[in-house]
Amino acid sequence: MHPVGKLDTPLTPMAFHRIYARRMKTLRLPWLPAILAAALAFVPLARGAEGAEAGPWQTLFNGRDLSGWVPVHDVTFVVTNGNLRLVKGMGWLRTEMQFTNFLLEVDWRALEPGYDSGLFLRAGEGGKPWPKDGWQVNLKDNALGGLVKGFKTVVPAETPRMPVDQWVKFRLEVRGRKITLDVDGERAWEFSEFDADRGYVGIQAENKVFEFRNFRLQPLPAEGQPAAK
Repeated sequence: MHPVGKLDTPLTPMAFHRIYARRMKTLRLPWLPAILAAALAFVPLARGAEGAEAGPWQTLFNGRDLSGWVPVHDVTFVVTNGNLRLVKGMGWLRTEMQFTNFLLEVDWRALEPGYDSGLFLRAGEGGKPWPKDGWQVNLKDNALGGLVKGFKTVVPAETPRMPVDQWVKFRLEVRGRKITLDVDGERAWEFSEFDADRGYVGIQAENKVFEFRNFRLQPLPAEGQPAAK
């Protein structure tokens, strides 16, 4: 601070306060642009970090009709009491859109003994009655939750057989070459050699009656980037 020069007349306390305030303001102003620039620079960085996180959840089944879904081959799916019901057929029901990296959540229940179905992940369109060499998470009563490619079991099932008419929650994370499965909130397995890059989500039909609800998907960023909590 520069010294205050000698004054001919004595200063009142109010006058001294005004002079002091002006000098302090003069000294502080050079710092303001840098402070403001740093503050403003932080805002877009924070937004950029959010942009790299997961997108919003997308409802795959609206509880009213089959909008967003495509039946493949001879299958019958209907909406009953707000649930998506697999009635019969040998084929599958797929999404209209294809997906790459995502979280998938769905509740399902089997409605008859000896049940058998599956959830396809990044599946292609070729093949009959199901996608050729398609990856699926098994919904077969004695192989529940196993990971299958085509007709070959890749990750053996460790989830016990669930009773008929009991809702079960599956949560799948598919990112890059990695898949994880949680069953009713508990980790079932992880797999790191998934070789499909992009494709449809689908429900396998094997002439067994199932129902599905709370079918939703959250797109994820590329492998190595953070997912939203």
